[in-house]
Amino acid sequence: MNPDARRRELLELILRVSFRRERVVLASGAESDFYLDLRQTLMRPCGVLLAGELVLDRLLAGPPVDAVGGMAVGAVPLVTAVLAAAVARDPATPLVGFFVRQQAKRHGLGRRIEGGFDPGQRVALVEDTVTTGGSTLEALEAVEAGGGKVTRVLCLVDRGEGAAKAFSARGIALEALFLREDLPV
Repeated sequence: MNPDARRRELLELILRVSFRRERVVLASGAESDFYLDLRQTLMRPCGVLLAGELVLDRLLAGPPVDAVGGMAVGAVPLVTAVLAAAVARDPATPLVGFFVRQQAKRHGLGRRIEGGFDPGQRVALVEDTVTTGGSTLEALEAVEAGGGKVTRVLCLVDRGEGAAKAFSARGIALEALFLREDLPV
């Protein structure tokens, strides 16, 4: 299936299982008249396959990265999808993944970043949906504090409510598979 067909299929699935017209309060504290629960898409075989392949396509088309990660819990399925797509294309892929906890663990090694993260890596952060970009900016801060360099930020859907501007202020372009204009709002 070509990338345009995969993109259309993913959008159709998102609209069918993840899009709701109802008044909600978002993580940013803002109110909205629609809600996107992309966990519904990413917890379906077709959704996780398509999302992983399409985000990987974007990653491979741009500046190289060593690792892909994001904030727990939202980014974990997408990170996993991208890694699975990467190894399916190239079994020798050096790409690794990680996630950032809200707080460092109080036991074990006390890490805030878990998985295949090392200082000095070029990192792509991923997120399912972004509004203001707050949680991904928090992950960015943790990665930079850990010695990584965030070079890319990718999301499935940009709600168009400030995230692109927030990342631009940090010198990073937000790369979205879908924009608000792709939604029936």
